[in-house]
Amino acid sequence: MENTEKKSESLIKSAGLIVIVILLSKIVGFFRDIIVAKYYGATLASDAYFYAYQIPALAVVILGGMGGPFHSATVSVFSKIIKNFQTKPEKEVKRLFNTYETFSMLLFGAIALICFFFPQQVMKIIISQATPELSALAASHLKIMSPVILVGALLGLYYGILVTYNKFLLPNIAPSMLSIGIICTLFLTGGDDSGFYLALGTTIGALLQLFMQTPFVLKLGYTFKPCFDFFNNKNFNDILELLMPAFLSSTIGQIGIYVDIFFASGLEQGQWTAYGYANRIFQFPVGLMLSALLVPLFPLFSRLVAQKKFDEVKHYFNKGVGSLIFVGAFMMIFIFICRVDLISLALERGAFNHQATVMVADVLFFISLSIIPYMFRDSITRLYYSFNDSKTPFYIAIGSILLKIIFNSILVRFMGINGIALSTAIITLINGTLLAILIRDRISIGYKNFLGQIKNIILCALFAYAAGICISKGFNFIGFDGFIFKLIKIVTIFSASLLVYILFSNYIFKVEYLADVKEKILAKIKRHG
Repeated sequence: MENTEKKSESLIKSAGLIVIVILLSKIVGFFRDIIVAKYYGATLASDAYFYAYQIPALAVVILGGMGGPFHSATVSVFSKIIKNFQTKPEKEVKRLFNTYETFSMLLFGAIALICFFFPQQVMKIIISQATPELSALAASHLKIMSPVILVGALLGLYYGILVTYNKFLLPNIAPSMLSIGIICTLFLTGGDDSGFYLALGTTIGALLQLFMQTPFVLKLGYTFKPCFDFFNNKNFNDILELLMPAFLSSTIGQIGIYVDIFFASGLEQGQWTAYGYANRIFQFPVGLMLSALLVPLFPLFSRLVAQKKFDEVKHYFNKGVGSLIFVGAFMMIFIFICRVDLISLALERGAFNHQATVMVADVLFFISLSIIPYMFRDSITRLYYSFNDSKTPFYIAIGSILLKIIFNSILVRFMGINGIALSTAIITLINGTLLAILIRDRISIGYKNFLGQIKNIILCALFAYAAGICISKGFNFIGFDGFIFKLIKIVTIFSASLLVYILFSNYIFKVEYLADVKEKILAKIKRHG
């Protein structure tokens, strides 16, 4: 396989740097959650904020973030038309950039204006079962955060351009600005009962994120000049062909969240906040691992597909996704065992009481069931995008919405907010399975060996879970409940269960992904030793 080892080494090096940067960004985000929990807990104000934030989040996180359609379409098209990455972009490339940016600003600017002038009408549609007080408060938050919608589209474009030029670090540092904006605003103002400063801090943070990326995009030679060449630019048509179905697919995914909001808005106060915190905790390890792998891997997929080197695509996909699932399986069982203690140590202070801790822990259990299918689904979706196919994920996403309504209507009745979390896990599994089946029309992944390894990983995780549970019960029998005691308990369970996981993976079930990781670590130590 030509240049495979060289590319693999470069990929691992990029992924390693990205892990460090994203970890720092995640830590900042985690600190933001601690601050928000301290000031607002699981209350009416926090519910209103998390309901209202779903619309700006569609732009800044889902559409404009890592793996979003604006980022994905940019990488897919620009990586194929840029002839020399060491020089300033050619006239044709700059014209495409300006056309793309103009289009994005017009589209999302219009949405931002609607949310600014008609926030009450928008929120009434989304949380129709909410009380008048909650609906009015959420509308005020949405109005304050409406500029974030326009910012999000530009972030996706800039993110994609920087990644196309293999500038991985900055795009993964910049999202921390959103958290820093919230943290600084709350520290300076001391918070408030309505959540006004929380919404204001979100808008300030999004603007900081944009201002941080802009100079580096300009340095590459991309300056903004309005261009309305929407119909005669072939490359822009290629972007639209990929972007629009992916945009609709992401929007469909967000509609799934709106479906959740519809069912959650009629539940008790604080339930949607609990879901939001549980999802953020879930995203901490999962988002870190996905970003570290997919940011450098997706441009490589696109180039290899363009060169018709399908064996290399298969190689990188199996190794990359297998490694993700290997780490993800352990994270899942660790969360199952230690979720209450983790949440208590991290969030239980100020307005966030023990009742809120238990509520978040229950939701986190069901959300964490989706770790493995979530990782697989997001990875294989990038493979579809590399083939310029965003229609298949879109059609599957539409079907997922219908299933979501069915599962929510049944599970919420019996399980409350936990039913929404379980529904999400089931839908993610179905979604990933369908994508895995349909990709075979484009490329052979080689599922037989892959699934055999996944089975072994799950068995190793079960043994590690059993060991962790036994240790947890031993600590519970002692009966202490202080900060240091909980910390020692978590560290002990993590270390012991990880040791069992590694031993079973290495000596009993021979999980090949462990050997790959060990080989890369030893090679890196040897190079720097």
